[in-house]
Amino acid sequence: MSLTDTGTPDDLAGRHSSGDDRRRPGFSERLLAVRELSLLLALGALVLVTTLRNDRFLTGQSVKDLLLGCAILVILAVGQTLVIVTRNVDLSVGSILGLVAFCTGSLFLAAPGLPWPVALLLGVALGAVCGAVNGGLIAVAKVPALVITLGTLYAFRGIDYYWASGRQINAADMPRSFLRLGNQTVLGVPVLFLIAVVVVAVVGYYLRAYRGGRELYAIGSEPSAARLSGIPVGRRVFAVFVASGALAGLAGVLYAARFGTLDAAAGTGLELQVVAAAVVGGVAIFGGSGSAYGAALGAVLLTTIGSSLAVLRIDPFWQQAVVGALILAAIGLDRLLALRTAARLRGRSARGA
Repeated sequence: MSLTDTGTPDDLAGRHSSGDDRRRPGFSERLLAVRELSLLLALGALVLVTTLRNDRFLTGQSVKDLLLGCAILVILAVGQTLVIVTRNVDLSVGSILGLVAFCTGSLFLAAPGLPWPVALLLGVALGAVCGAVNGGLIAVAKVPALVITLGTLYAFRGIDYYWASGRQINAADMPRSFLRLGNQTVLGVPVLFLIAVVVVAVVGYYLRAYRGGRELYAIGSEPSAARLSGIPVGRRVFAVFVASGALAGLAGVLYAARFGTLDAAAGTGLELQVVAAAVVGGVAIFGGSGSAYGAALGAVLLTTIGSSLAVLRIDPFWQQAVVGALILAAIGLDRLLALRTAARLRGRSARGA
């Protein structure tokens, strides 16, 4: 058996033991589906309770605001999923978002007639460059991603502050067509949320259906075994940091369109919310498990919790407490599932012997 086969370690073991397992979802995938269903149920219950307490929570404008509020977090959480699956973490996404957002506003100041799709592409490219810096430093220095991205978090934010020099860019400085992107709707659904849905669908399909995506799970499950089996671990890890940076760049451009008013503090502290959304959504912080769909649901759930507590006039402290409890519960569940999976693998090995 080779880890270049697609699937999580439990799936790979199942395929080794029976050819029929190639046509059935693995144990880990079934558990992941159950977790995502649980998130949906929790989200539905939260919305129901809040609506019963305040029937204005589900008005058209409230739903639009909720979808707008979670769109950027969803995009960032999906990018973070790619990184965490490989047993890494990217703490610089908030700083990349802020840098790209201010860069976008500065572009419109320097070239007022610049078409917004060009600004969008340039923002994604700048984010990808920042991600390449992260990936390159991790590959060259052989230092844990936590340390490297903590350093680049401050480095990118420092560049942003130096560039801004205390200036603020206002909505009046940017084209109306670009600002409409941040609030425009299609059949009542915000365009920003539709963009986020496309990102989730593309990344989710890649992770599930492509060999390169499945190899990311093998890397996160056991990097040494993945390397020995011929997977280009270094290139794959570099690529996920570039992808995470590119998605943070996309989020930065959309942030500029959404809020209009930009300064060097944009996106400060957002990286912790992003990691929280991914972990709550079932992406194992130890790597090797999770999906883009679960991370997106985690982002929507965290955003809904914030909105619900505000509607119910509950102290914001409890929002942080609830999020912290969800993170601890998710990590505990991941550990429990890992132990159970290991026990199943040992049982299969014993039966095979």
